[in-house]
Amino acid sequence: MDTSQIRKPSRAMINGFDPNRLDELPEHMQKNIRRRDQSLGPSYRLFYDTPLEIVRGKGVTLFDRDGNDYLDVYNNVPSVGHAHPRVIAAVHEQMQTLNTNTRYVQESILKYSEQLLSTFPAELGNVMFTCTGSEANDLAMRVAKYATGNQGIIVTSGAYHGLTTEVASFSPSLGIGVPLGANVRVIDPPDSLRYPLDQGSLEDHLRNQVRAAIADLHRHGIGVAAFIADSIFSSDGVFTGPAGFLGPIVEEIHAVGGLYIADEVQPGFGRTGEAWWGFQRHGIVPDIATIGKPMGNGIPVAAAIFKPELLLEFGKNIRYFNTFGGNSVAIAAAQAVLDVIREESLIENAHKVGEKIITGLKDLSQGLDQVAEVRGSGFFIGVDLVTDQSTLTPDGEAAAGIVNVLREDRILISACGAQGNVLKLRPPMPFSSNDADRLLEAMGRAFKALR
Repeated sequence: MDTSQIRKPSRAMINGFDPNRLDELPEHMQKNIRRRDQSLGPSYRLFYDTPLEIVRGKGVTLFDRDGNDYLDVYNNVPSVGHAHPRVIAAVHEQMQTLNTNTRYVQESILKYSEQLLSTFPAELGNVMFTCTGSEANDLAMRVAKYATGNQGIIVTSGAYHGLTTEVASFSPSLGIGVPLGANVRVIDPPDSLRYPLDQGSLEDHLRNQVRAAIADLHRHGIGVAAFIADSIFSSDGVFTGPAGFLGPIVEEIHAVGGLYIADEVQPGFGRTGEAWWGFQRHGIVPDIATIGKPMGNGIPVAAAIFKPELLLEFGKNIRYFNTFGGNSVAIAAAQAVLDVIREESLIENAHKVGEKIITGLKDLSQGLDQVAEVRGSGFFIGVDLVTDQSTLTPDGEAAAGIVNVLREDRILISACGAQGNVLKLRPPMPFSSNDADRLLEAMGRAFKALR
């Protein structure tokens, strides 16, 4: 493949198909995209400069309509692999038996809840089920506001926490078309490459940022309900270290009566290769944690996990029921995922193979002025691309080019960060050493486009 011939899309279309190029696609693809636009409307976007029509998945591989295989280094939802037989069997058996809600006593949800809670610190002792991570974050914030009597929310400037009206109001990454709430304040993401550390450490910088946000909320008569952070800072640009930088934030939030919410939808279920949950890398205990996406390997199931004292008054006074949250089939899928992660040693695999990928990417990027940093933990890895090392100006164009070079090489990744300049790698958890070799070989070819 001649990587120099891969067209770089415009910054506005990073990892997205430009509809103006529809006529360049094969006839069958044009027809289906027009049907898609007609039925689904304009909000639905397609990945990649040249879209993919995926018809089948198996393990860490996706297949298009022509039978071509694509190495999946992006989809964290099928955490134990596409079409895992254990998950399929569990869902199939439960569908043949019963699918109902949590208003009935069922052994399966009790067994799963107890096993799930055993992976969390002892302080987190109650779980409430939802269908999506957005719902889980919505519920978490609802409880935080009720428990504290306050409304103020603090997030990082590139955060994404979901798509309900409430949660979108504290998800800055959705862009200027989705305004932040008047009760929301933003701080810098933990980017030690770019933020001024001459006055102290990254921890000092974050502490000062949180103090300023709290002060501004108080100035406007708004008390602090919660700070919420995705523990891997996925949409901000994948920031993993130094481990421990979340500690000062927790201290500052607790000092003013607020709660710390750990959004584990993306780093959770062992993806970091170091622990079950991303916040554990930082040695903190959140007041609330939220989980979703990989929990059911594609079956919609999510949850919020609480310190029990937060739910005492809420449970007495607030009527909360979710018809599909924690339904029998979703719990069967979730149980199968939990069992597979343990029995197939997938957390250990994420650590071992993730280290191989990170080391390999660092080796490949030696001498490349446009690679500012390779960072990550386990199967959550970011490659920060810049125009040059001296200014560290984010280079979203280069990232988009690499994403599409790899797509042509049948390797699927994405990009993130405020300027779309960070290559984002987060494969299914069974990703093997051989899969890593295939990825690194392709990355080596793609990096040639930067030289």
